[in-house]
Amino acid sequence: MKKLFAIVAMVAACSFWATTSAVAQEETEAVDVTAVEEADSADMDTLAEAETFEPAPIVEEENEGIFKTLKTKYIEGGAGFMSLVAIALVLGLAFCIERVVYLSLAQINTRKFTAELADLVAKGKVADAIEKAKGTRGPVAQVSRKALECLDSADRNDIGTIERTINMEAEVQGSYLEENCSWITLFIAMAPSLGFLGTVIGMVMAFDDIQRAGDISPTVVAGGMKVALITTIFGIIVALILQVFYNYILSKVEALTSNMEEAAQDLLVMCVKSDKCKK
Repeated sequence: MKKLFAIVAMVAACSFWATTSAVAQEETEAVDVTAVEEADSADMDTLAEAETFEPAPIVEEENEGIFKTLKTKYIEGGAGFMSLVAIALVLGLAFCIERVVYLSLAQINTRKFTAELADLVAKGKVADAIEKAKGTRGPVAQVSRKALECLDSADRNDIGTIERTINMEAEVQGSYLEENCSWITLFIAMAPSLGFLGTVIGMVMAFDDIQRAGDISPTVVAGGMKVALITTIFGIIVALILQVFYNYILSKVEALTSNMEEAAQDLLVMCVKSDKCKK
């Protein structure tokens, strides 16, 4: 998990650096174009060259589209709060990716697996069934292994003990499935909260500008209002992205929990039919 977090953090840092460099380059290009336009208004040749050169950045802007706009708005929103929102996105996505990978690896064909175990137990090959469960990943295999170990023991092979063992192991595996989900919900709540905090700070900046200027004209308050709105937008976008991942994770957890319940019923029937089980 630490390696996964490090990789995601590195990618985020590179993206942030690329964003800052791109915006700085755009500002430099804008300054150069302005200088060319103001150099000599009487010189028609210079004006013609400037007009020929101007459409290039416009075409580039149209080609880059939404991604370039998002980068620009990210910088305009202020490095302080926008960086906090970006950190919430990176960490939240790291936990989401870890859960998605874990839950995907935990999924198996439950009916096929339990049928194979039942066939081995029916033939009296409980030890082989235990080894098969050990070599299979996922919560269903772990619950099956605990139940079969009870069945293969001399003092815990009664149906009551086996049933309690299955229930206890199912609870343990269920907690593993939901591990780190609380962190995802934390970042879902933090992202819009940071955006709203940036909104409040932007409003305070706007009122400070009004106080210094002694005027309430739109030009005076535009800067603070812009920061306020941009931080709110990005905070809500981050929360929406993480919420989609979180709902997907919950659906996979519910599916695995259902598989465990189904496997538990099959295991009880399998143990009852076994000659090793004390009725």
